[in-house]
Amino acid sequence: MGETTPTGTTVAEVMAELAGLEDPKARAVNEKHGDDHGVNLSKLRAVAKRLRTQHDLAVRLWATDDTAARLLALLICRPKTFTRDELDTMLREARTPKVHDWLVNYGVKKSPHAEELRLAWSADPDPVVASAGWALTTERVAKKPAGLDLAGLLDVIEARMKDAPERLQWAMNHCLAQIGIEHPDHRAHAIDIGERLGVLKDYPTSPGCTSPYAPVWIAEMVRRQQGGAGS
Repeated sequence: MGETTPTGTTVAEVMAELAGLEDPKARAVNEKHGDDHGVNLSKLRAVAKRLRTQHDLAVRLWATDDTAARLLALLICRPKTFTRDELDTMLREARTPKVHDWLVNYGVKKSPHAEELRLAWSADPDPVVASAGWALTTERVAKKPAGLDLAGLLDVIEARMKDAPERLQWAMNHCLAQIGIEHPDHRAHAIDIGERLGVLKDYPTSPGCTSPYAPVWIAEMVRRQQGGAGS
């Protein structure tokens, strides 16, 4: 644990710094969302900015199993260095929603193994693992749709989303909305599926935020794309 990196920073020093940033109020808020840490994320990012990329240190921070340390690890790692099996193991070790999200967004999406993992995870019986596969599919829907069977994805969403566990349901719903937003040829079908399933229709939404209910989400984002985001 006291082993130094080339820059001289030890895991023990980083853990002590994170402990010093612990804020009970932040922890109380985070724990409501299933995240067991109390470090303000802006302060965490400031630590990462100072440390810069240190992949070896990131690996050792991940091994602590501490949520704040793992979040920091994902900010200072070199994503393309991880093997496919390492990323798969890390995803299954990710205990909290924020670590899971950051691993997918800051690690896997930048990895050369993203597509292989997308396919493997989407078919995984663990709904949390499967949700990562759907998150990667949503990324492809938006940025690299060539080769995707969008109609087939809509069929799977229609058949499985309503009864899916919460985290998987959210990921499938995001994919449904993204298809409707990005692909006009499939928009009416996506909206129809959303209306018939009614998933997240009554989800409480703060003023100024867009509802996660797919038909409303699609309509609002299309309106913004078309230049109607005035008031």
